[in-house]
Amino acid sequence: MSAQGSPSSSGPPPGRGDDAPPDTACLRRASDTFECWLRRVLLLVLVVGMPAAAVGAGLTAYHASLRTVRIQAADRHQVTAHLTRKADGGDWAKRPAPVRWTGPDGVVRTGTALVSPGTARGAAVRLWVNREGTVTGPPTTTLNATADGWLMGGMAAFGVAGGSYAAWAGVRRVLDRRRYAQWDAEWVRVEPRWSARFRP
Repeated sequence: MSAQGSPSSSGPPPGRGDDAPPDTACLRRASDTFECWLRRVLLLVLVVGMPAAAVGAGLTAYHASLRTVRIQAADRHQVTAHLTRKADGGDWAKRPAPVRWTGPDGVVRTGTALVSPGTARGAAVRLWVNREGTVTGPPTTTLNATADGWLMGGMAAFGVAGGSYAAWAGVRRVLDRRRYAQWDAEWVRVEPRWSARFRP
């Protein structure tokens, strides 16, 4: 068998000839390597950190609001009060008017309530009051707690995404400045030798 056909003959290995494409996966500049790893880290933050932050913040806000719902539901109750004078008229907007009611302990209490203009004296009005008998608003509901959870979760996700983008843009800007400075310095060294080739 001739040496030309021998598997141990000299020459480049199969698939690695001179016309093989260069290995572009190897980044030469340190800034390119750092940028590549930063991109991977930020992508991991978006894929893993953003859902985790959204779920964590959302559940925390939901449970906190749910505790408020339970506290207010235990502290507040409705009573029927009566206007002590006719409500002022003039437009469609509700306005405060004096009311009076008797609490569960038999004590007569007074306060103000928002009623429609022109409501007659003695008209019945349903009010929310706390244990001290102070007029207050209705207690929050589980729907409010759910809305708070979604809102905080969305804000957390937006914060992670915005922070990742800001970090990427800031680092990229710094790296580009360094690259431009390096290119300028290299051009200052190379340009005289390059232009000298074309001088007569």
